[in-house]
Amino acid sequence: MDILIKNCNLISMDETREKIEYGIDIAITKNKIENIDKGLTPCQNTKIIDATNLYVLPGFINTHAHIGMSIFRESVDGYTTQDWLTKKIWPIEDKLTKEDVYNSSLLSCIEMIKTGTTTVNDHYFFPESIIKAVNKSSIRAELTRVLMNSDGNLDERYNELETLITNYTNKYETISINVGIHGLYTANLECIEKAIELAKSHNLNIHMHYLENSQEYKDIMANYNPKKPYEIVSQYFQGTSSIFAHCVKLQDEDFEVFKNLNIKVAHCPVSNLKLGCGVANISKMIENGITVSLGTDGQGSGCNLDMFDTMKLTGLLQKGFHENPKLLPAYEILKLATINGAKALNKENLIGSINLGKFADLILLDLSDITLQPIHDVFSDIVYNAKGSNVVTTIVNGKILMENRKLAFLNENEILENCKNIL
Repeated sequence: MDILIKNCNLISMDETREKIEYGIDIAITKNKIENIDKGLTPCQNTKIIDATNLYVLPGFINTHAHIGMSIFRESVDGYTTQDWLTKKIWPIEDKLTKEDVYNSSLLSCIEMIKTGTTTVNDHYFFPESIIKAVNKSSIRAELTRVLMNSDGNLDERYNELETLITNYTNKYETISINVGIHGLYTANLECIEKAIELAKSHNLNIHMHYLENSQEYKDIMANYNPKKPYEIVSQYFQGTSSIFAHCVKLQDEDFEVFKNLNIKVAHCPVSNLKLGCGVANISKMIENGITVSLGTDGQGSGCNLDMFDTMKLTGLLQKGFHENPKLLPAYEILKLATINGAKALNKENLIGSINLGKFADLILLDLSDITLQPIHDVFSDIVYNAKGSNVVTTIVNGKILMENRKLAFLNENEILENCKNIL
């Protein structure tokens, strides 16, 4: 079904357009943006969305999440990362079924649709269950089967990932596959080398946790002694397309390595604070020409999948940490959540901004709440005052997934009930 969005305030995030354009119409044909102009006339059988006084943005791109972990929401308080994983999460995950992960992933998909995320870069296991969930929800996703060998199951995990790549690469327009590595502290050299070889042979992205906290740095040093983390990355990740999540404890040498190897960063401020990891110095990363995007992590440590929360904390933390209010203007933070996310996934020619020929992944915002009024700087209002509940309509790949806050085809109550008794 073709769609015509009428009379919106457009924030396209495209560098060839104005930052904001008023009274704009957007014509969507099938799954792509066909025209952007004023006074467009609908064709026959075109659905018209009246966007008067609404703001249209590209959907948010969450570059690091574990969408099967919705059932772990608020299970982390008082735990360090390692204790939370080893004492609480991993023992429970060992008992999860494919159906559990399917239902928990569907719950996350609803949360993303209702808060404006249209693309997620996921990092989990039971990938076929997650594929089933994202297909049912119609959200766009990049998925993997995470590799690690700290539990002695590398061969099994590797075979699952290889099968996933064989069966699902290019099978669905809205689903991509990458090579997931849990982290250097849970993966030895054999695991790293096999993962990188697999990624290069299939021209796939690599998605990995990296230096989330101080203990992780010590664990990596113990595993790879005498090599330091940045030396491992420099030696083995050359020629890869990699996105590293967290990056809280980067050493000075890491910045140069990341810049030289074009390693992208998924910044997860909520999770990093909740787990007591610290604050990633993304201002320095950006100064060094490193592509920084935003992630929520899983709900267990990241609380929720609302990218508005992530954007707000990103700005506040950098300004406060560096005692410099000029850092990260609001429009630049919006870029981290949209076009930079697309760049991190090597999909900037397809998603991340609104322009002709790109996939129609859009969100419509109603900023009429009293907490956003009067509007003096709309970009600051979106970053610091808007919430997921301000998203009224979500469109992915030209398909309306939510309109006027009503899900188009998912039964939220039924899915929630299916998740309540998993743990």
